[in-house]
Amino acid sequence: MDGRKLRVAILFGGRSAEHDVSRASAANVLRSLDQDRYETVLIGITREGRWIAADARNGAGTGSTALVVPQDGPQVSLLPGGGGKALLTDDTGSQARPLPAFDVVFPVLHGPHGEDGTVQGALELADVPYVGSGVLGSAVAMDKDVAKRLLQDAGLPMARFIAITAPSTIDYDDAVQAVGTKELFVKPANMGSSVGVSRARTAEEFAEACKHAFRFDRKILIEQSVPSVREIECSVLEDASGEVRASELGEIVPDDKHGFYSYDAKYIDAGGASLVVPARLAPDLSEAIKLLAIKTFKVLCCEGMARIDFFLSGQDVFVNEANTLPGFTNISMYPKLWETSGLPQSKLMDVLIAHAIARHRRSRTVSVHR
Repeated sequence: MDGRKLRVAILFGGRSAEHDVSRASAANVLRSLDQDRYETVLIGITREGRWIAADARNGAGTGSTALVVPQDGPQVSLLPGGGGKALLTDDTGSQARPLPAFDVVFPVLHGPHGEDGTVQGALELADVPYVGSGVLGSAVAMDKDVAKRLLQDAGLPMARFIAITAPSTIDYDDAVQAVGTKELFVKPANMGSSVGVSRARTAEEFAEACKHAFRFDRKILIEQSVPSVREIECSVLEDASGEVRASELGEIVPDDKHGFYSYDAKYIDAGGASLVVPARLAPDLSEAIKLLAIKTFKVLCCEGMARIDFFLSGQDVFVNEANTLPGFTNISMYPKLWETSGLPQSKLMDVLIAHAIARHRRSRTVSVHR
């Protein structure tokens, strides 16, 4: 790049229910970026969707567990077709000044309006490199119903599920008959971090679980409960050359008081779950799961990175879901698994940014004109 530092814009916060998780992830990403290689620019996205310039020292070197999204201040607007150029507009909206162009954008955003292809589309229109999956992979993986149907069509092992869209309803007995177990899991189709997920074993619990899930999405999934389940996760990474590789595996063991890996177990209760890294699995089973992770990544058109989650029942493996912008908090599995695999977080950042720039360069070789 001419010897200067790469200018990296970190997007964090956002409009989804995972706003606070994003702030925690972004703080860890900021700490992991090599300040000798990168100049970082922080852009906080409010819960209403405004992009606000944040203090460049926000959380840097302070040990802060989460970045702060300013509620007022200059707004940032990426210019369509600007190659990373942006405008900084004052509070009144009457004055704007250009910002130096970003070399790459790192959208540390989870859930709708960040991980679902919407921000990725805006970054494509701005003609700027960005970390992670593109529009298609982001949108497909975010919608668990669509993702599961694609994986099912590709022959990957899946637990049974059905999807319903508001205002449709289904009673407990029909749901049990459809998925084959009396214990059900109900979740929003387009959400992550276990937001809105509930377990239901009675008609009353099921009705409440559906009501809760519909708070976060107009489409919800109802899934069978896999017996004696173990939760296994694998981090997948694509480098600048396009090579895709899988990390060592990790296992999540929720505390008995939670019963499953709920939002509280992940982020609220410090003792809510233990992470076993690497997972204690036979080598041949471990390798089989890694291959399934890479296949899942490719079937769903993911790019750059994804965390692929599995259910393990005895020797039976089921693909659960793919997360294209997995958590990057100090307890998150994605970076932990790469550290265990010999790739520290600072080097992981280098690979992700190099992939973003190489993909953008390759995209420019494709003609859009006749």
